Amino acid sequence: MQENQLSSRIVHEVQKTVVGKGEIVLKVLLAILARGHVLLEDIPGVGKTTMAIAFSKALGLRYNRVQFTPDVMPSDLTGYSLYNKATGQMQYQPGALLCNLFLADELNRATSRTQSALLEAMEEGRVTVDGASHAIPDPFLVIATQNPAGASGTQLLPDSQLDRFALRLTMGYPSPADELRLLKRKMGGKAQDAVSQAVTAEELRGMRAKVDETYIEDSVLDYILRLVRATREDAQLAQGASPRAAISVANLARASAYLHGRDYVIPQDVSFVWVDAIAHRLILPAGAAGDSHRTAAIAARVLDAVRAPAIR
Repeated sequence: MQENQLSSRIVHEVQKTVVGKGEIVLKVLLAILARGHVLLEDIPGVGKTTMAIAFSKALGLRYNRVQFTPDVMPSDLTGYSLYNKATGQMQYQPGALLCNLFLADELNRATSRTQSALLEAMEEGRVTVDGASHAIPDPFLVIATQNPAGASGTQLLPDSQLDRFALRLTMGYPSPADELRLLKRKMGGKAQDAVSQAVTAEELRGMRAKVDETYIEDSVLDYILRLVRATREDAQLAQGASPRAAISVANLARASAYLHGRDYVIPQDVSFVWVDAIAHRLILPAGAAGDSHRTAAIAARVLDAVRAPAIR
């Protein structure tokens, strides 16, 4: 089956339960193909968890879900060692991270110590317990949801963790027509039951390999670096985008090109992912009043100010 047909099947299956959010669904798929992780930030009840579960079913991935609260411990995620009386040895007991898709529900309700347990898994695809490393199955991705900062019981995610998410997306309220369609679907039964597996794990790995082969010419790489440098020089920011951010934007742009049926990246692929890939990595000065909308506006202004190359 052609790769664009595989992508269309994935999107079609997810949209059986996620109504009216075509661009959000496409961008989550971009992150998955770019080997990135996704942070969904929004108020409760707009379908963040529903979409994550729909992707796990459409991709045929084994998923684990943890509802984060202050009493969730790091060992719940990474696993722990337990003494085996029969062998006289300590035996590793896998934690929730040992899966293909890990759904971190309301991540910003957990303690900082528990949040940090995700870092090694997200960056290196492994966990370390009692000095021993344990590989996480491939493919592996994290889809985390969080309520807006300031909501009851929440705390900000550390900068180092935000930088490991390829995209931060906001779903928002559905339109009146979409909300009516959603209501009718929910009244008809469990919409999640309608989602079928669209690809195998092997096909997903093949799609990712094709993205890795997508060509980016030097002028586009230079464009990405000029955008990143512009955030570092912006007077309204205390900290701009990191080198990891530049790599992430390049990978997401390759995934965008792939989904649009090209084997090369154009500047429009970069602009399509730029704000969602960068805004959550930008740090405002200490004491500055602001939220995700302010950093998104700065990222958009930078995109408008930096000239894109002409691709012939």
